Amino acid sequence: MQIKFLKKIVEELIGKEAVFIVDWLFGKKDVNEFFIAKKLGLTINQTRNILYKMSDCGLVNFIRRKDKKKGWYIYFWTLNAYQSLNLLEQTMKKELQSLEEQLKNRKEKRYYSCNTCSIEVTEETALLNDFACPECEEVYVLSDNSEVIKELERKINKIRKEIELVSVERMKEEEKIAKKKTRKIQANEKKRIKLRKSKSDAKAKARAQEKKNLIPKKQVSKKKSKRKK
Repeated sequence: MQIKFLKKIVEELIGKEAVFIVDWLFGKKDVNEFFIAKKLGLTINQTRNILYKMSDCGLVNFIRRKDKKKGWYIYFWTLNAYQSLNLLEQTMKKELQSLEEQLKNRKEKRYYSCNTCSIEVTEETALLNDFACPECEEVYVLSDNSEVIKELERKINKIRKEIELVSVERMKEEEKIAKKKTRKIQANEKKRIKLRKSKSDAKAKARAQEKKNLIPKKQVSKKKSKRKK
């Protein structure tokens, strides 16, 4: 289900040529760009151009490593599932808002059409044209909004369900990110504790060494008195 949504946002933002990249990045990390190019049957420059566009939208992340033998940099790509799903959710919400506005207008306003030219206009436009088409001068006919309303309602119900599914997938990715952050914080805390303990042990060892190297004053005075005798 998630890969379907990821492909959808990639197609909307980048184009169909980028959709198949999702197949080779989904569920993987740091994928070699030469591997992607080979699988897609594209040149490395063509592949990079697509990936750069995806990166600009926040759909993918990359790291680069220098090839020790050849001396150039190779990019390794990872799909940013959370950002991709977040963008898709926002895009779908805007689409939903637009559809709801259209539905509201269809229910509250009247529309007129010219059967000859197959065009439809608002009541305001029809009034300005004296209810006659300026192209063919045929009289406008009042449009039947019932079928349009049904179709809009169908689309609205569908997109609402899809938004809910996308939201669930986005929250799953959000939880993964939160867990990674928690693990990282815990790991850093363990390192800090270990470092503090190491420093504390070193100081204790140094103090013990200092004590060991020091000769008590009583012992020094005894040695001096023996020498005098």
